[in-house]
Amino acid sequence: MDISSDPQPAVFSGMLLGVFITFEGCEGSGKTTQATMLQDRLAADGREATLIREPGGTQVGERIREILLDSGSGDISPVTEALLFAAARSQLVRDVIEPALRDGKTVIADRYVDSSLAYQGVGRGCGLEPVKNLNDWATGSLEPNLTVYLDLSVEDGLARVESDQKDRIESEDVEFHVNVRYAYNMLQRLYSHRYVVVNAQGTPEEVHERVFREVQKIL
Repeated sequence: MDISSDPQPAVFSGMLLGVFITFEGCEGSGKTTQATMLQDRLAADGREATLIREPGGTQVGERIREILLDSGSGDISPVTEALLFAAARSQLVRDVIEPALRDGKTVIADRYVDSSLAYQGVGRGCGLEPVKNLNDWATGSLEPNLTVYLDLSVEDGLARVESDQKDRIESEDVEFHVNVRYAYNMLQRLYSHRYVVVNAQGTPEEVHERVFREVQKIL
């Protein structure tokens, strides 16, 4: 399968009334901060938005999150890691994302499928195609309307993460994170119809204004 072919989520076509916005980026780029600020901005404008994080967002997903991010989980194989992320995501789509979109709400996700393509597909060496096929199955090929990529160098991003608070994935070596950033550059080209690249340098408020300018274009 060509991962760039027919990216539209045909399974849900014409059935979902809401807008699905995802935030992607390397470690420390500010995804959680910007996703929260966007939800607050939309709420202030009278637009209801559902904010979710990955992995997590459901009872099952939060338990999987503990396994995936806990350094005490030991040496999780790349395939097992990919499967666990997809499992958490499948539950999240069924229980939270799809119902919210059907109700016409805006859904803001702190990471989604592209994270698995970058981290497990390339970073862990599982391959883009098998990871995409797995997640198409897990999510019913549900694709975001907009993906905001927060662009920050690996060095600057890791410098923002407190060394004593790094989770299992944040603690990987620099080469791993460089490969992840390279993967995101590929995804921006493959999915240029929904990707916007936002400079993540500056204060959270400055970055938010850049993000909101892009979001306004689709609302």
